[in-house]
Amino acid sequence: MSDKIRVRYAPSPTGELHIGNARTALFNYLYARHYGGDFVIRIEDTDLKRNIAHGEESQLRNLKWLGMDWDESPAEPGEYGPYRQSERAHIYQPLIDQLIAEDKAYRCYMTEEELEAEREEQKARGEMPHYGGQHAHLTPEQEAEFQAQGRVPVIRFRVPHGVTYEWNDMVKGKVHFESQNISGDWVIQKRDGMPTYNFAVVVDDHLMEISHVLRGDDHIANTPKQMMIYDAFGWKIPEFGHMTLIINAETNKKLSKRDGSILQFIEQYRNLGYLPEAMFNFIALLGWSPKGEDEIFSRLEFIDIFDVDRLSTSPASFDQKKLEWINNTYMKAADLDTVVDLALPHLQEAGKVSENPSEEEMVWVKKLVGLYHDEMSYGAQIVELSSLFFNDKLTVDQTAKEEMAAETAMTVVDAMAAKLEALADADFDADHIKPMIKEIQKETGIKGRKLFMPIRIAVSGQMHGPELANVIDVLGKTKALDHIQQVKAQLS
Repeated sequence: MSDKIRVRYAPSPTGELHIGNARTALFNYLYARHYGGDFVIRIEDTDLKRNIAHGEESQLRNLKWLGMDWDESPAEPGEYGPYRQSERAHIYQPLIDQLIAEDKAYRCYMTEEELEAEREEQKARGEMPHYGGQHAHLTPEQEAEFQAQGRVPVIRFRVPHGVTYEWNDMVKGKVHFESQNISGDWVIQKRDGMPTYNFAVVVDDHLMEISHVLRGDDHIANTPKQMMIYDAFGWKIPEFGHMTLIINAETNKKLSKRDGSILQFIEQYRNLGYLPEAMFNFIALLGWSPKGEDEIFSRLEFIDIFDVDRLSTSPASFDQKKLEWINNTYMKAADLDTVVDLALPHLQEAGKVSENPSEEEMVWVKKLVGLYHDEMSYGAQIVELSSLFFNDKLTVDQTAKEEMAAETAMTVVDAMAAKLEALADADFDADHIKPMIKEIQKETGIKGRKLFMPIRIAVSGQMHGPELANVIDVLGKTKALDHIQQVKAQLS
């Protein structure tokens, strides 16, 4: 094995890219890029029943959207392929046969029904379910009898007795397991001939010269089993690092795919109009912290400052509000065209904008989105934020009505209505509307809140919002005047 750092992200194509898996990929990516190493994508698709169509494509497409690239994968093979486990059976089988020949593994013909009955009996006795080793020492005659019955065996690995498996975890420090606490001899090859995860992953990591295995805390119990396989073949064991769990900041419970209170898949955030750079930034802070107080970094900055020693030993908190704050920070910095691209599909889906908007309609959409550029945390918010511009009827709340009860309120509203009516359609824009408000101030002597608030309420029904002249511009003459008449009618 070379001294070069080689890490891998090895997804199963059983679903969309989850936040937790994206974090695993991202930390491996940063680790490789920081040290000039290789980042490898390997597809662990041996669980044929759970694989879904386009699962692999979806995983890789969303990793690329987040801003990651890699050195080797099924589509960009290097010298260590194939890069799908389903295509590596010819590699696994001779090694399994070797373990059987060396009596480090054996065929077990117990049926699923027999194994389930054993587990139920153990539970009834208050024991942890485990395989009892009934077929650990079958004679050739016994094997022949089971074969004659048509039984298809699994291959089990013999767990060594009295061995302590210990490693210096990159995140957790010293970790150890006793071999007797492993739940019996475990399966390395299933009845369908496919290797199990804990066997295949070791073979792949060894033959692909993976130097460091950085993964989630839920894999820590797999590590001693994998170390057994390394030992059985006399292979060098890589460095292991197990990142802490991600918890829901609202409930302080482990992030579960069944938790419907929080969006957990990258595709969902992509569809909502989040920016990939912001998602990258947010995920990089899930269980890793930079020096200092800053939290906003570019991808290249993260590569430069990434230090595996700063991976947290405490659970990472998934805070939806923080994600929105980070994305809002990136939205503010983005150019308006980018924000329009994020918002437009949601306006179209809501039926607010044409599927194939004209050039004139797009000019209006750009003005509309521009009103909320700094306020938006993600593209889908535009529909709710801009509802004023699509509602035919205004409703003025009690607080606004009290504001409009001021003695001078209707004076400025009527003056504004007259000036808007007189303004030529070609000149109906914020640049012409803004001076008109100042003219009303000069003509009436009314200024400040008593000037702006009645006009704002009259044209929008709201007491707060974007810059008033811009709101009137986007509403357009007809709608602005109609709103004024509606509000006057409600107050009369």
